Amino acid sequence: MLRKAFSLLSFAVLPGVVSAQDIAAGRCATPDSIAVRGNRRVDVGTILATAALVPGTQLNYRILQRAIRDLFETGNFETVDLTCDETRSPDRAVLVFAVSERPLLEGVQVRGVNRLSERQIRDLAEIPTARPLDAATVTRAIFRIDSTYEKAGYYLARVRAETTVVNEGSVGLTFTVEEGRRLALSGVRVIGNTHVPAADIAGAMKTRPEGFWFFRTGEISDAEYAADLSERIPALYASRGFIDFRVAKDTLYLDRERGKALLELTVVEGPQYKVGDFEVIGGRHFSDEEIQAYYPFENAPRPLSSRISGFLLRRTPVPVDVFDQARWEDATNQVRQAYANDGYIYSQVQPIVERRVTPDSTHYVDLRWEVEEGAPAVINRIEIVGNDYTTESCIRDQLIILPGDVFNQQRLIQSWQSIGNLGFFETPIPPPDTRRVNDQGDIDLVFRVKEKRTGNVNFGASMGQGTGFGGFIGLDQPNLFGLCKRGSLQWQFGRYFNDFNLTYSDPRIRQSMISGSVTLYRTMARYYIADLGRSLRTGGQMQVGLPVPFDIWTRVFVSYAGEGVRFGDQGLLGETGSLYGDNSFRSSLGITLTRDTRIGTPFPTAGGSHSLSVSFTGGPLGGTAAFQRYTTETSAYVPIGQIGGDRPGSQPMVVVAGLTTRAGAVSGNTGPFFFSQEFALGGVQYGERLRGYEEFSITPDGYLIGTSTYNAQRSSFGKAFFATTAELGLRISQGLYANTFFEAGNVWRRAREINPTRLFRSLGIGASVITPFGPLGLDYAYGMDRLDITGRRAPKWQLHFRFGQIF
Repeated sequence: MLRKAFSLLSFAVLPGVVSAQDIAAGRCATPDSIAVRGNRRVDVGTILATAALVPGTQLNYRILQRAIRDLFETGNFETVDLTCDETRSPDRAVLVFAVSERPLLEGVQVRGVNRLSERQIRDLAEIPTARPLDAATVTRAIFRIDSTYEKAGYYLARVRAETTVVNEGSVGLTFTVEEGRRLALSGVRVIGNTHVPAADIAGAMKTRPEGFWFFRTGEISDAEYAADLSERIPALYASRGFIDFRVAKDTLYLDRERGKALLELTVVEGPQYKVGDFEVIGGRHFSDEEIQAYYPFENAPRPLSSRISGFLLRRTPVPVDVFDQARWEDATNQVRQAYANDGYIYSQVQPIVERRVTPDSTHYVDLRWEVEEGAPAVINRIEIVGNDYTTESCIRDQLIILPGDVFNQQRLIQSWQSIGNLGFFETPIPPPDTRRVNDQGDIDLVFRVKEKRTGNVNFGASMGQGTGFGGFIGLDQPNLFGLCKRGSLQWQFGRYFNDFNLTYSDPRIRQSMISGSVTLYRTMARYYIADLGRSLRTGGQMQVGLPVPFDIWTRVFVSYAGEGVRFGDQGLLGETGSLYGDNSFRSSLGITLTRDTRIGTPFPTAGGSHSLSVSFTGGPLGGTAAFQRYTTETSAYVPIGQIGGDRPGSQPMVVVAGLTTRAGAVSGNTGPFFFSQEFALGGVQYGERLRGYEEFSITPDGYLIGTSTYNAQRSSFGKAFFATTAELGLRISQGLYANTFFEAGNVWRRAREINPTRLFRSLGIGASVITPFGPLGLDYAYGMDRLDITGRRAPKWQLHFRFGQIF
């Protein structure tokens, strides 16, 4: 028997050899039968059906090539060879497919993974089990896993795949990962920069070399690195007039042994452009002079922040006549905002920058705003979506933009902020949607809200040594009946206190702009701190709030309060009772002016609040004493950064800077009411807050020394005080806040003795959380001006606990 074999290469690459064969070769071109060898798992019929060849067919290299390709595409075979067996007696030719089957994958295992999860590695592999194992698929899986580690900064990771025989015809696949250390950037080298120092370029990047401090890890993020090359470095150069700048090449040199990398940037700076001519084309709603007021390069000094940062970082100031791309874009946005505030939301303001070169080779940019105003948009409808409990009228009361008004961007933002400040919905509230309703450009506004739980009922009890049995029952609903009315009932009882308080407030009495509130209380308190004594206060207050015309943020409140007081026979209050009588009555008329623009209460992230209060007690109003009380408080908050919140629906953590100032004065004789109407300073449990000091330790005579227990005395209270707080806080969520603060304050015997240069100082850290039982806070403060028993300075840390109304 003679045998001739032809490989795939013979048919695919050398078809001429097949057609030039002798009679035997010609005989194999029309085989009498077709056979399969080497198959174990795939049956013969499936293989022949896939090859689509029948005996006696005239074959050529194209037909055979197609049959082999179709067999490989099934994924079942590692190799496919063709042979032709020829016999002379009988004269027969048999075409044979010799196949080698791929093993079935039994399972996938992952070893050596710590930085990523094993499940994530399996998902990246994308290799199905119970299917033939393909080497190309494994190679692609290794590439995907390796790329994922590179994106995470592990450029030194190594991935290898190994197979183990499970049984005949099946194998297991194991990915072994050697993660290695995280690659750290050791330095940045810049080539081609002549006008901007390499230090400034590295400072503009978020991909920075590792440093001494723990947060300077030198971590390399692909996303941040790409943004550095395409956005941050070009923006730095554009702010200095180099608008033709480009990064020609970036190379990362790896030291795999040490896990370090050196970044080399080759830059082409291009010429520096100065500011040339400026014009405005197409504006009609605003005059040319009004629009030119936004032009940033005419008699515009450097911003204060730029001068301060330049001085601190020792940067050479950029000449004022050099083009600054960022300032030009900011000014363009201000013009667009001005048009939007006047209802031209479809207006187009195109910033045109035209380059030119003068004969002396000086490069200029001629600037132009091309304005297409269009027609102003009028608000057709305002829809509220998502309020299941809160009535729509309650929400609409917060709007200062109404149907029929010309669209105003600023008033829309203020309305959106007012709805969020209600505290009834999850924040941040999504920005309102605008929907065009006709060809004239009129729009509908859609505010989308999501209700959150507002009211709560709480109760509890406690038993402690020295305090005995105590408890509380409380009901609080700031959105009563979904009408934005507030109802609150609190009863706290124990050995040292018995406090009952009932409050009802209505922000819109009979749907008017007048608000009102009524408070009734009966409070028995035994002040075991500082030996203040015991008092029983029974009274109430009625208050009416009136809007200020043309200013929705400002209101005037007029109130009347009546209070009867009885004292025990011990402590400082007992001495007061023996002096003024056992029963005293206070009758007061008060006026308060407030302006509140805070955003994100109870832990605001922007805006401010201001209040001025005056109350008149006694005199024509009657009562035991006659005096006047004046207090003021102002606070401001500025967001200076945020963490996270990039994904839709997520809430960022906001870094906030805040400044609060409080002051007060009393004129006249407070008589038996000094302990509640005059001012005590120190601690957080009573009177005016000054953390880092004990209760009642700061008096009009200065800091008390000589004992670690500060008992309240008549001389502990003053008729004037001043306190200020500066803080840097992190608003983690709606109910969690952490901060670091600096405080200073003092109390004086009379208002004319106020001296803001003589203040007791402290600094510290704190954390606050909103619980179902009320606000809870802890502060750890360092009293910088405390004294020891000898009168020498003895600064000391003090821990303070705040809860509920004393927050």
